[in-house]
Amino acid sequence: MFASLRPSASPLPRSSTGRSAVSPAAMHYLLIQLETDPEQRERLLALCADLPFDSFLETDTGLEAALPESQFTPELKRRLEALSRLVPCRCRFDRLEARNWNAEWERSFQPARVGDFVAVRASFHPPIEGVRHQLLIDPRMAFGTGHHETTHMMLELMEGLSWEGKSVLDFGCGTGVLAILARKLGARPVHALDNDPAAVENTRENCQTNHTPDIQIFSGTLADLPPNTYDRILANINRGVILEALPELNQRLRPGGQALLSGFLRSDQALLLEHAPPSWELKRTLHRNEWLALLFQAPA
Repeated sequence: MFASLRPSASPLPRSSTGRSAVSPAAMHYLLIQLETDPEQRERLLALCADLPFDSFLETDTGLEAALPESQFTPELKRRLEALSRLVPCRCRFDRLEARNWNAEWERSFQPARVGDFVAVRASFHPPIEGVRHQLLIDPRMAFGTGHHETTHMMLELMEGLSWEGKSVLDFGCGTGVLAILARKLGARPVHALDNDPAAVENTRENCQTNHTPDIQIFSGTLADLPPNTYDRILANINRGVILEALPELNQRLRPGGQALLSGFLRSDQALLLEHAPPSWELKRTLHRNEWLALLFQAPA
């Protein structure tokens, strides 16, 4: 069925800590600081989602992002300049001395909870009491740990649905948190797809940690997947990717299937509804601060 898909690469050599044996201290990083007014911060974050940063840190004055110095290309500089014309912001660059970025990230990573439904924590946190499902997600600076508003809303949308025996695709899986929860809720088969090798590897690790080894993880694009395959598609990425992917998402849904989408702002709702397949019915809308999540259903 997935003959044209390229399965994810075998795991990297591991150190005694379980992480990649390649030291993160071997790279020099550039810290990009974007400062803006508080009312513009959510919009700034949404626009930055289209840039090649692994993750963002929200600060009191805006956002910070770090990336290897070698990846700061003239094209990225041009896109940052264009962004500053869309959202009033001040951009600063600082060269950072090499350090253990995984350790830095772990120190700032805090558990998240969605009512009594699900808690998301890292393996170095103590267990969280009073929840039906507990996910162990070691972040490795990937998006989708349960903390950002869009991931939180996706988990909320999942709570109200029956998952037993449903075929599920987590499109742009990131850490794999949505695929893992779907499998724990009884979905089968569950496929996780991403075109970022780091995300694919992180999802693989998190599936092993959460005892969901039968989730199939693939590196590729929607074009590699057969049509009419999934009862549910989960996509928490960004506006640009989702808008471009909507026709292919529609082709891969089974009749009566559902698409749970997030990664865009409330102000994007009209645009999403305009580009959604005409046959899709909007079943549920969630807002969290400036962010939006939508649940669509295809006709039976």
